Amino acid sequence: MSYTRAASGADATRVAYRLWGPLRPRGARSAVRHGMVAGVREDDLLRHLAGLRRANVGGRRAPHKPLLLLWLFGRFAATGTSAVAYAEAEEPVSRLINEFGPPMTSASAARRRAAMPFVHLERELWQLTDGSGAEIGTNAPDRGGWLVEVLAVGRLRPAVERLIAVPETLARAARLLLERHFTPALAELICTAVGLDISAPEAATPKPRRRAGFAEQVLRAYAYTCAMCGFDGALGRNPVGLQAAHVRWHSQQGPDEVDNAVALCVLHHALFDLGVLGLTLDHRVRVSGLYVARSDAGRAVHGLAGRPLSAPQPGQPRIDASYVNWHVKQVFKGHESAA
Repeated sequence: MSYTRAASGADATRVAYRLWGPLRPRGARSAVRHGMVAGVREDDLLRHLAGLRRANVGGRRAPHKPLLLLWLFGRFAATGTSAVAYAEAEEPVSRLINEFGPPMTSASAARRRAAMPFVHLERELWQLTDGSGAEIGTNAPDRGGWLVEVLAVGRLRPAVERLIAVPETLARAARLLLERHFTPALAELICTAVGLDISAPEAATPKPRRRAGFAEQVLRAYAYTCAMCGFDGALGRNPVGLQAAHVRWHSQQGPDEVDNAVALCVLHHALFDLGVLGLTLDHRVRVSGLYVARSDAGRAVHGLAGRPLSAPQPGQPRIDASYVNWHVKQVFKGHESAA
């Protein structure tokens, strides 16, 4: 089934009606039956979330829409409504995009990164109006100042809100967005940041398929040792606190191959996925100049700057330069700190 994209507020309303069907009046009795709430299927919602259009921002990944949606899910779970003025959403949503998306060189642009998804989020899911109640179309300027000036207010469509009022559906929707756009190491951090609990029973969604034996192959290639700090802890014969980290994320078409992976301890895996840590083409560790710490333990991360990454075992490939370049462009936050 193909969907026509809405170019204006009126078009958006017609598209939403065609996709979701007539909506019951607020307060009408809603039934949860075969994944359906008030005549709208959960599968339709998940299909729309899986098909979000991605902006092309200089060839960089653009997780703006998923992060706005996750923030709205958290707001709905806490308050019972997703309605929000752009003026209120700008700071927290922009902060999320700055923390979990590619870095911005312009400080002023970084403060207004919420504007793009606020305007361009698919109208099958989202309704946007100005202060007079008139709908704002996707052809409106995605500028923060303009959205504040016209008193823009957005809200997930009533059918969507009714679906995510079911905890299992909310959890499945959030998991889908997290698994398609981020890494497992970031999922818990993002959920904490937006105030989401996705541990609802029977909330599992089909996970992206991973090559069997990939993690074990990577850990074995690096001798069950963190390639950055040398951590090699084990409980008896079982390694602990070590993970196989994709350089180009699996959710971003990164292959399950040793030349796209490195063994890291849990801490450095999280920092690598957040962009605190990175790599150079000659396989040395980079530390973001934006990283700060007060304690000796926290400042120890700075000591990794310039340190050679441990080489894999003989016969195993080193990380391919194309994947290093992807991580530098898409994940690493800013310039290196002083070693």
